[in-house]
Amino acid sequence: MPVLEVSGMKIEVDEDGFLIDMGQWNEKVACAIAERENVDELTQDRMDIIRFLRRHYEQYQFFPILTAVCTNVHQEKGCMQHRFVDPLKAWKIAGLPKPSPQVIGYLHGEGGVV
Repeated sequence: MPVLEVSGMKIEVDEDGFLIDMGQWNEKVACAIAERENVDELTQDRMDIIRFLRRHYEQYQFFPILTAVCTNVHQEKGCMQHRFVDPLKAWKIAGLPKPSPQVIGYLHGEGGVV
């Protein structure tokens, strides 16, 4: 199983780079994942999105509707696409488990409702 090394800790990730144990996540881990995903600096706006994704998942156990993310973090419509290009990268950086194929399809604009 692949490992991500952060501040001397070995964090297990799956073959696609998603954390195996979301409890190992912290902001340093987020930065390491972002770097691995070729995402520039994790600005305050990006971290607000990431924290919201974590809170939403912890409460509901699923990916939020994309437009709800921007509303809840008080950012402009389309903030996920403007800040991350690929919302799946934001999900991964948030240290959340790999979503189902249906959610991945939704995030890549392949239709369906989540």
